[in-house]
Amino acid sequence: MIIASLLGITELIGRLHPSLVHLPIGILLIAALFYLLSRKERYKTLTSAVPVALFCGMICAIASAVSGFLLSKTDDYDTQLVTRHQWFGIATAIISVVVWYLSKKSHRQLKWGVMLMVLLIIITGHLGGSLTHGSDYLTKAFSNQGSLIKRKAIPDIQNAAVYSDIIQPILEARCYRCHGPDKQKGKLRLDAPNYILKGGEDGKIVVPGQPGESDMIERILLPREDDDHMPPKEKPQLTQQDIDLLHWWVSNGADFTKKVNVFSQSEKIKPILLALQSGELRGELELALSDVPAKSVEKADEKIVQQLKDRGVAITPVAANSNYLSANFIAIDSVRINDLKLLQSLKKQLLWLNLGNKRLSIDLLTELGSLTALTRLHLGRTGLTDEGLKFLKDFQQLKYLNVTGNTVTLKGVEQLKDIKDLTHLYIYQTGILASDTDVMKKLFPRATIDVGGYTIPFLASDTAEVKPPEKNK
Repeated sequence: MIIASLLGITELIGRLHPSLVHLPIGILLIAALFYLLSRKERYKTLTSAVPVALFCGMICAIASAVSGFLLSKTDDYDTQLVTRHQWFGIATAIISVVVWYLSKKSHRQLKWGVMLMVLLIIITGHLGGSLTHGSDYLTKAFSNQGSLIKRKAIPDIQNAAVYSDIIQPILEARCYRCHGPDKQKGKLRLDAPNYILKGGEDGKIVVPGQPGESDMIERILLPREDDDHMPPKEKPQLTQQDIDLLHWWVSNGADFTKKVNVFSQSEKIKPILLALQSGELRGELELALSDVPAKSVEKADEKIVQQLKDRGVAITPVAANSNYLSANFIAIDSVRINDLKLLQSLKKQLLWLNLGNKRLSIDLLTELGSLTALTRLHLGRTGLTDEGLKFLKDFQQLKYLNVTGNTVTLKGVEQLKDIKDLTHLYIYQTGILASDTDVMKKLFPRATIDVGGYTIPFLASDTAEVKPPEKNK
């Protein structure tokens, strides 16, 4: 009982370290500032304050070093990083004692002691920040990564590795800060397969094939206010799509080597995978797979498919065990006439086409105009004009159209008013004005229209139902 109480006291003192550590930093730096100012005649009165500030800072530095040592024995951090931080912290406490003594004696070496003390404070503070926030907490401000997960498009999603291409980036962005190489809360690391399978101090966190029995999934699904919810409520949270992908991965055995095409793919996960393939998460996830015909189609000509793949075009099935295809030009520099002629040989199978960010001439749009079976077409930032839109008038199966970043106007889009099945239309950063929205809703009553940051959905209240007058009885 006595031993348990002593252990509890030492753990409590250790956990006071984050509070105590700021005192020596602030007080010792103020003491250094007082010393620097006191060397000038006009601030000579600060001379007597220097030893007092150094004494207070010295006491706090010693207390901080002791509490930090105790904390290192009760929490889980990277051993090498803790050791460096610990010894620099002890050195800071020792040099603060030396500097205080020199200040009492007005020793001529005091200035060198103060300079060394400030340097040690900076190094120790940086190492402490690395322990708490990750080793990249300073450089992260200069990277292009924000609070959102920035994923690169995976052109051939079906041949992607589930763990390394999909799951690991989620864990890295949301979990490594507390369960990575620098810090392991609860003795749990998630930065390598063997650590994930090992689990933490509470046991295994993943039960392959049983997401309901997997502690990782259970904690993710807890309410954000729950103390056991992960990530902690003050940290960036997983999106619903991240959660769905983790659940899907565990449900399929939490394998670390298999590809996407080996995993079973539910109707819920298919659009998420397609979003990863296109790189446009928002638009793709909103679009269900209802634009894939129920009627089967014969397999595409393998020679044609291979020629396109050799060009760098990602040709993939729109769904597992389907002969319908998607073509994505994201990995090639430009589109050629011959590319579209090859696609024409696949026009029975080709449903989705992404030509985004590729300059399209009138000749190319003419060839594109024969692919009338398309249900999804991405033409964002292709130099498309109102004249080019006329080549899309016969695309009667089209449900998704993206013309963002082009110079098209309301007059040009009006040419597509006969496409009755259009349900998703993306027109932001175009020549279409905010004042045109009412007209757009009338032109495409079934479509959700994204005009940049917000959408114009079709509502039942937008349409007046006309009923014949009741006959007098």
